[in-house]
Amino acid sequence: MSTGSPPNPATPPTAATASANPLLDGTGLPRFDAIRPEHVQPAIEQLLQQAEAALAQVTAPDFPPDWQRMAAVLDVATERLERAWSAVSHLNAVADTPELRAAYNAMLAPVTAFWTGLGCDERLYARYKALDPARLTPEQARARTLALRGFVLGGAELQGAAKERFAAIQEQLAELQQKFSENLLDATDAWQYVARADELDGVPPDVLAATRAAAQAAGHAEGHLLTLKLPCYLPLMQFARHRELRQRLYRAYATRASELGSTPEHDNSALISQILALRHEEAQLLGYPHYAAVSLAPKMADSAEQVSAFLRQLAARARPWAQRDLADLRAFAAEQLDLPDPQAWDWTYIGEQLRLARYAYSEQEVKPYFTAPKVLEGLFGLIETLFEVRIRPDHAPSWHPGVQFFCIERPAPAGSAAAPTPIAHFYLDPGARNGKRGGAWMDGARCRWLRPDGAGLQTPVAHLVCNFAEGLDGRPALLTHDDVITLFHEFGHGLHHLLTQVQERDVAGISGVEWDAVELPSQFMENFCWEWEVLRHLSAHVDSGAALPRALYDKMLAAKNFQSGLQTLRQVEFALFDLLLHSGGAPLAADGSADTMALLAQVRAEVAVLEAPPWQRMPHSFSHVFAGGYAAGYYSYKWAEVLSADAYAAFEEAAAHNGGNVLDPATGRHLRQTILEVGGSRPALESFQAFRGREPRIDALLRHQGMADADLAADALEPATA
Repeated sequence: MSTGSPPNPATPPTAATASANPLLDGTGLPRFDAIRPEHVQPAIEQLLQQAEAALAQVTAPDFPPDWQRMAAVLDVATERLERAWSAVSHLNAVADTPELRAAYNAMLAPVTAFWTGLGCDERLYARYKALDPARLTPEQARARTLALRGFVLGGAELQGAAKERFAAIQEQLAELQQKFSENLLDATDAWQYVARADELDGVPPDVLAATRAAAQAAGHAEGHLLTLKLPCYLPLMQFARHRELRQRLYRAYATRASELGSTPEHDNSALISQILALRHEEAQLLGYPHYAAVSLAPKMADSAEQVSAFLRQLAARARPWAQRDLADLRAFAAEQLDLPDPQAWDWTYIGEQLRLARYAYSEQEVKPYFTAPKVLEGLFGLIETLFEVRIRPDHAPSWHPGVQFFCIERPAPAGSAAAPTPIAHFYLDPGARNGKRGGAWMDGARCRWLRPDGAGLQTPVAHLVCNFAEGLDGRPALLTHDDVITLFHEFGHGLHHLLTQVQERDVAGISGVEWDAVELPSQFMENFCWEWEVLRHLSAHVDSGAALPRALYDKMLAAKNFQSGLQTLRQVEFALFDLLLHSGGAPLAADGSADTMALLAQVRAEVAVLEAPPWQRMPHSFSHVFAGGYAAGYYSYKWAEVLSADAYAAFEEAAAHNGGNVLDPATGRHLRQTILEVGGSRPALESFQAFRGREPRIDALLRHQGMADADLAADALEPATA
């Protein structure tokens, strides 16, 4: 360090400071139980100052372009900021309060401004370009390659007014996307309806008990309190015979956060227009024709045209199956349910009744067998068998009593007296509640990193979040089979983050993995939820303790691809809408903005076989695209599904040679070593090829979804990587 340089910003805060403000304590796990809204601003401001000082130091003319020295100053400071802000953002998502929301929003702009400035800093860009690749490890070289691309996409090559405008756009987008998410959460939480008992004919007993308890807790002497939270909304739409109640619920759900909703103050219409306009302007500044081109630049897919062709081919393949699904639903509704003209609020109910009639199987029949503790036990056993690790309960401060904390260990070699080695930790937050964002997700709380400040190897930590119904009267929570699939899905993301062996944080775990390949491990894990050897070990009836009967499993398996054609078209509809919306395919409204509802109508006319009512406002709750990082990237679910199905086929092939058991440790080890452990340290296609020995094929996906019959199939799709 030269004379006159700023003090080393990597110097951690004093113990007294960290004790007073838990967000400044970067020595271990986040102190979630101690973090308060009043801690946010002073901590983040201090960490921003340290990060700014670190940036000034490494971009000073006399600071050498040396990877380790730059990392020891800049990366250590920015990682401390990143971890503190991650803790605040996480609490904002799972334990929202007015005070925390205000504290988060107050610092959102300066945090966004810092990251935007860092990503477009031409001095830092020059430092990265000056690094000698020959002196870097392969992991560092990959991180540098991705960083250089990130600088270009971050506006580092812009000058003057263009760079200032680019930075302003990033701040505005962060604020608008946060407001979109808040509006959706508030609109969902605000809607309630106290239903009479006679309106709930057909509703499962556990849902009746939960809604009655909610009504009593809210001070209602009679009735059942209904909400739009999925553990309440979905079973009502599936089972409630009272058609007017289904219509009431559907309209409320389908118009959330829109001008037609019950709380117009939470209308997302203007935000959608503003977000789209800013994204388009950002693309223009960067020299791209539209935002989809910006979004796709770091992904596996080459262009919007390639993605569009992929989606339309998939729609053509699924359409005959979807038409058959719809014909079955219409005939059953007319003949068995006296519904000759079904409406949007009827289809979920009709589908569940047809499933029950055709397969003598209902989600509610399965639900008592899937208690949350037993499902977790079975899931952990599967992970331990396939990936040669051990999972044990551990302790850490958390944000809610229902949160659990676990350690992942690598056992000592056979015959060794050594203790197991902890390699990662994760939090599990399974329950739905007010103040918690809907859906399910995995977030990294800390990356694996061989720290350049001499602190040794930092192990990864993850948050795994779901929204399942809570147990009642001291009984464990009961999961639907769909809930089980969701849990496996999020654990797939978690394994990608937690089992990495990469030591460079920017390419460890899911960091650096192309967005359209990130879903590979998560969707891969879903396949195990249909295997008998797996299900029988994660099921135990809540009353008798009996495992899931084989006869019931056979019914589930027979119904596995029920309406798969309709479900595929639904996903293609969302993905094509998102892609066209961000690639200039939307009609223009009178004010010159993109007419999202007109585009949605066009996409549905092309792709869908089910009509939606004109007042349905899907875009207003499409948080993946408008608040969740999937803009021009929603196609990734279907794209990665090709990869994940083909990867799972390797386990099916192994099972054909070992007695039919897909839990093959050798194949699991190969997947772990070629995909999970290498993270983003090489292109996703290279990792897939290392595992399968070839490029991906779509055959397994079509077979898994029951759409491989020659009499209904169109020509085979090209591989996803074509």
